[in-house]
Amino acid sequence: MSERRILVTSALPYANGHIHIGHLVEYIQTDIWVRFQKLRGHRCVFMCADDTHGTAIMIRARQEGRTEEAVIADMREAHVRDFSGFDIAFDNYGSTNSEENRELCHEIWGALRKADVVVERTSERLYDPEFQTFLADRFVKGTCPKCGTADQHGDGCEVCLTQYAPTDLINPKSTLSGATPVPRESTQLFVQIEGLHEFLDQWTQTSGALQSETANYLKNHFLNEPLRDWDVSRPAKYFGFEIPDSPGNFWYVWFDAPIGYIASTAEWCQKNGEKLDDWWKNPATEVHHFIGKDITYFHTLFWPAMLKTAGFNLPKKVHIHGFLTVDGKKMSKRDGTFISAATYLKHLDPSYLRYYYASKQGTRLDDLDLNLDDFQKKIDSDLVGKVVNIASRCAKLLAGQTLAPTYPDDGGLFAQGAAASERIAELYEACDYNAAMREIVELANRANEYIDRTQPWMVRKDPARQEEVRAICSIGLNLFRQIVVYLAPVLPRLAQQTGELLGTPVTTWADAQTPLVDKTVHEYQHMMKRVEPKKVSAMVDESKPAEPQVQKMAVAVESAEQQAAEAVREGEALVADSGDQLAAEPLVADHCSIDDLMKADLRVARVIEAKHVEGADKLLQLTLSLGGDVTRNVFAGIKKAYKPEDMIGQLVICCANLKPRQMKFGLSEGMVLAVGPGGSDVFLLRADSGAKPGMRVH
Repeated sequence: MSERRILVTSALPYANGHIHIGHLVEYIQTDIWVRFQKLRGHRCVFMCADDTHGTAIMIRARQEGRTEEAVIADMREAHVRDFSGFDIAFDNYGSTNSEENRELCHEIWGALRKADVVVERTSERLYDPEFQTFLADRFVKGTCPKCGTADQHGDGCEVCLTQYAPTDLINPKSTLSGATPVPRESTQLFVQIEGLHEFLDQWTQTSGALQSETANYLKNHFLNEPLRDWDVSRPAKYFGFEIPDSPGNFWYVWFDAPIGYIASTAEWCQKNGEKLDDWWKNPATEVHHFIGKDITYFHTLFWPAMLKTAGFNLPKKVHIHGFLTVDGKKMSKRDGTFISAATYLKHLDPSYLRYYYASKQGTRLDDLDLNLDDFQKKIDSDLVGKVVNIASRCAKLLAGQTLAPTYPDDGGLFAQGAAASERIAELYEACDYNAAMREIVELANRANEYIDRTQPWMVRKDPARQEEVRAICSIGLNLFRQIVVYLAPVLPRLAQQTGELLGTPVTTWADAQTPLVDKTVHEYQHMMKRVEPKKVSAMVDESKPAEPQVQKMAVAVESAEQQAAEAVREGEALVADSGDQLAAEPLVADHCSIDDLMKADLRVARVIEAKHVEGADKLLQLTLSLGGDVTRNVFAGIKKAYKPEDMIGQLVICCANLKPRQMKFGLSEGMVLAVGPGGSDVFLLRADSGAKPGMRVH
């Protein structure tokens, strides 16, 4: 088998949000494939980067009083930490805001200009009147004009997969402010790919780069009519790279994001003495993209058109997967199933999720369902009850001793496992992981049947049969190691533990062909335990939003009013002697004039950002929108009563002209109004639903 040179990418995560278990479907799938290729002895590198440009990053940076570079640096650190926690091993993790990416954008743009496929024209786009910015597709939601499904993004429908312009949405809303966007004209640059229609038709239908269902989808939805021009520019204000021959315009994020694959490779090449052209312009290199089905259009039509025009390698394969559902439904914060990577890692072993996803992933675009009951049963049965159980039963009986000097007669079990090598390898190659896991678990079943039949724990009771115990356990541990070699792409931690147990690391796929002999068996260390249901529940509970405080306040007020009415009926005064009763604070005796009152500029404000303040027990940091581009950074002592995620989008009352106060955590530029004695008994004053940010309270 000759060595292959393979370059692999996953879609670039956006730098304005944390990694969650839905994202991990793709990154775990890709990491498994890359680890498999490396075990097979191929030259395989895994490139990724943060997707950093666009309106959302710009607005967030403005809200937080930081530079865009500071915002994306923090998020990059969080992304790398989460990926590492799930054993996802990139060869390089870059950024689309790098100089390498800027230079490559210039190179590819120059090729597009030379090919005369760039045109300029005026187009109508959606504009957020509150944030005073044109809206990227991802920041508009509405009803799909094709199938009528609500809550769809501005570039395409997740249900019927139709691509459309944001202006085609029915009842569009800005996800930044909740405002109804208005259409405005702007001068845009477009790339015309219709001239490559014949090439794209042939490549998508005959190259083998796409799953058949994807090829058919493209044929029936796009290639059956002229290909639309692709809008690749955005006017200022916009965080990105300015287009060199069109001052005041910036490349749209979907232009420079896929170029980030090449830029990340360029960074890796500089660190390792490699040549970029060997990886992106040499036909001997295989390029493999792993993506979700929601970005099929960009990676199978527009991106290949760019690569073809600029003289870069086309993908040999675009591996497309479906979405994640949890317990048969879309991930939901309300149900606690919108689970961040960091939250999962606080409660559960990442190996569980790697194996579960692998056991569910096939070659088609079907969605993957994480059924939490099935998750627990599958891990307990397959990994703990079958695979690790082999090592647990055998290693403890041979701890401190050596494996047999020659491999004992096992009735052909090891040979059967070795013969399965190429079949399992073909399944990994095709990303048919669920079929591969079934084959491997069947090997574990046979090994357990052998151990159950020979019962070494019973044999060891006879002092004269200790060599027989050694033989049985040597067979069991070699069958276990063979299984672990096949599982190594999915469970790298288990492979490492197995190497430590037997003093021989798992390094190649061929390790499954030859049994170990005369190796010291070290003291057995716990490898994997059963899933604890209470930890699954704790993970789900932590992922749920807090009980809405407005509801709590209404209940408390209703209870107090009932008590007050009852006290009046009985001719008694209501005394505030417990936390369940409404404590009346003394009224302020001094009168104020209307002029005094008007000095306080009380405004309706929308919470557009909320987060914990590191080192503060009581504070949340809120970014308030007072309409347009007017914002206030406020530190509010409401942490014990409100979770940050529950505050986003809420309309509150703010004192907008309070003298700014420098705190050790930052500058507080206002105050949100609330009632209550403090701690968890704090209730924010809210504006009615018809109010708008910036309205003054009279």
